[in-house]
Amino acid sequence: MENFQTVLNQHICPILPPHIAKLLLTLPAIVLHKVTEIRIRVNQPLLLVLSNHDITVPVSGQTEGKPEPYRCNSEDLARTFQLICKNSVYAFEEELRQGYLTVKGGHRVGLAGQATAFDGTVKTLKNISSLNIRLAREMLGCADCILPFVAANSRGCVSSTLIISPPRCGKTTILRDLIRQLSTGNPLLAIAGIHIGLVDERSEIAACQNGIPSVDLGPRVDVLDACPKASGLLMLIRSMAPQVVATDELGRAEDAAAVREAVHAGVSVIATAHSRTIDELCNRPYIGELVKQKIFERYVILSNRLGPGTVEEIFDSRQEKVMYTCMNEVKVCGSKSLVV
Repeated sequence: MENFQTVLNQHICPILPPHIAKLLLTLPAIVLHKVTEIRIRVNQPLLLVLSNHDITVPVSGQTEGKPEPYRCNSEDLARTFQLICKNSVYAFEEELRQGYLTVKGGHRVGLAGQATAFDGTVKTLKNISSLNIRLAREMLGCADCILPFVAANSRGCVSSTLIISPPRCGKTTILRDLIRQLSTGNPLLAIAGIHIGLVDERSEIAACQNGIPSVDLGPRVDVLDACPKASGLLMLIRSMAPQVVATDELGRAEDAAAVREAVHAGVSVIATAHSRTIDELCNRPYIGELVKQKIFERYVILSNRLGPGTVEEIFDSRQEKVMYTCMNEVKVCGSKSLVV
């Protein structure tokens, strides 16, 4: 796992006001190592979200007893927002419409505040009152237990796979490692390296800088960074001839259409979507149709029950059977659980 101290120094501190960065750096390493989110709200305590609970950041930098928490003010929010946008809000208009920004390292910053809408569509956000810095974690090996179920199907190809869970359960982290392992290959499992086309619409999976991935995705991955999923999937199929295409967070009608077209073109798809169960997924528009049509052969169902990245079940939709289940409260994902 990446050293959080390094992540904090290189990626997070540069987008925080100096006094808040200093407060974080005074916290014990054992606490920093467990951080998954940093939440900044106007007139509320500065919060750190760990894998299964939250803590406030004390003014003194101490965590024992009941120290006074640091309370963020409107200037903290405004300055953080300016640093994230590099003092050029207009350059991030499209991202603001989506309610998030992605910063160096693939860390996503969610925003809430006053929406400006027209015709039922959000045009921009202003008067930002909440920021949620979600930390991207590169965890090599976290997809170990999933790999054998995805790597080959009855036709000797990679199985089209949908990874599903509610937010904050490790979908993107597991997707990233699964891409890396398929791209690299695994002689012990008789898996040859696979050529993969990755559409990274939110710049979270590959964490590209100037189009170049800053995380390990293996030697056989071609990335379309900051590209809409639907057009990107089909563009990669035409231009790069991948065996597999991958992307994050399916949801729109055009996403479903592109996935369907890719599979019908003989290209496997590995993707993620928000849902707790397959039954719930069936009730979602567009993506539910993919389930009913059995476009995906495998479903990997994650939870946060034993920490982020708990694989509850792996389901084969063609044979309609459970291939793997989390039993006896055992943490999964090989020896590298996502629990932090």
